[in-house]
Amino acid sequence: MSKRSERKEEHLALAQMFFNKKKSNSFDQMQLLRPALPETKVDLNSIQTSLFGKQVAAPFFINAMTGGSTKSLGINRALGEVARKTKIALALGSASILVKEKDQLESFDVAREANPDGIVIANVNPATPASSSKEIVEQLQADALQIHLNTVQEIAMPEGDRNFTWLENLQEIRQTVTVPVIIKEVGFGLDQATIHHLKNEGFTWFDVAGKGGTNFAEIENSRNQLDLSYLEELGLSTVISALMAQKEAVNFIVSGGVRNPLDVLKGLVLGGKAVGVANTFLQALTEHDQDYLLQMIKNWQQQLAALFAVYGVSEIKQVTKIKSYFDLPLKTEIEQLI
Repeated sequence: MSKRSERKEEHLALAQMFFNKKKSNSFDQMQLLRPALPETKVDLNSIQTSLFGKQVAAPFFINAMTGGSTKSLGINRALGEVARKTKIALALGSASILVKEKDQLESFDVAREANPDGIVIANVNPATPASSSKEIVEQLQADALQIHLNTVQEIAMPEGDRNFTWLENLQEIRQTVTVPVIIKEVGFGLDQATIHHLKNEGFTWFDVAGKGGTNFAEIENSRNQLDLSYLEELGLSTVISALMAQKEAVNFIVSGGVRNPLDVLKGLVLGGKAVGVANTFLQALTEHDQDYLLQMIKNWQQQLAALFAVYGVSEIKQVTKIKSYFDLPLKTEIEQLI
C-alpha cells in the first residue's frame, strides 16, 4: 500500500476515534420560530428537490469522505448503494491520488457503478492539474466537481503542502471541466472575502464546510510529532460561514457538523441549496453496517418531512421564510463579522 493510501486509511480510523455525535456547535445557537397552527401535513414529496439537473428525494446528501485505499473501496461501494436506494446525492473523497496512482480508480468508481443514474460529485485538491481533473470527472461520470481548500489541514499534516498559490489553477480547472465546480472548505469555514473574490472570478457554487464537525487539524495533529494543537481552534462556524455566503448571494451548500434532521432544516433556512453530511453517516456505516445507514437516511427523510410540516412549509422554496434567531454568543459574532 502506498503512503497516500495509508494516509487515507489513517484518516478513516482517526475520524472514527474523534467522532462525538453529542458535540455542540453553532447549530445549537440557532433557533427557529415555529407556528403553533401550521396548517400542513407530513408529505415526503415536500422535501424533494433538484440538484445539478437531477431530481433527488431529499435536500441533504452524503458529503465527501474517502477513496484511494482498500478499505475506502468497500465504503464507497456501500455509500453508492445507499445513495441509489434513498435517491440522494453522493460526494466522493479526494480523487487527486489518481494523478499518480491510477490503480486506485476502482475505489472511487465503485460508487458510480453502484449508483449509475444518481448524482455523484467528484472531489480534487486545488493543485490537481486541470487535465487530470477533467479526466477524473469523465471517469466517474461526475455531475459536479468539488475542489477543496484545506490550508489549515495541510499545515497540520506532517507531509502537507506549503504552497497555497491556487487561484490560477482553480480558474484553469473551472474552464476545463464541463460540470459545475464547487469550492469547498474542509471544516474551517469559507470566509466572505474569499467567497466574494471567487465569485468575481466566475465561481458560482460553494460548500461552506464550517467548524463544528470533523476537525482535520485534530486528525493531522495526532499524526504529527509537533504540537500544533492551537490550529484546532481556527475557523468559522458553519452558521457564520453560511450567513456570509448568503450575503454574497451565491449558490451554496451548508455542511460542517450536521448531526440530525433539525440541523438539515437549519441549513436550508440559512439559504443552502443542499446540506452535506459526512462523518455522521460514515460512523453509522462503519460502526454498524450498510443496512443501518440505509434505514438511518430513510428515517432522516421522514423526520425532515415532519419538520417541514411542524414549521408550516410544504415545499423547499418556502423554507427560507421560516424565521430564525440566535443565542447571544452567536449573535455577538454575527454582529462583529457580517
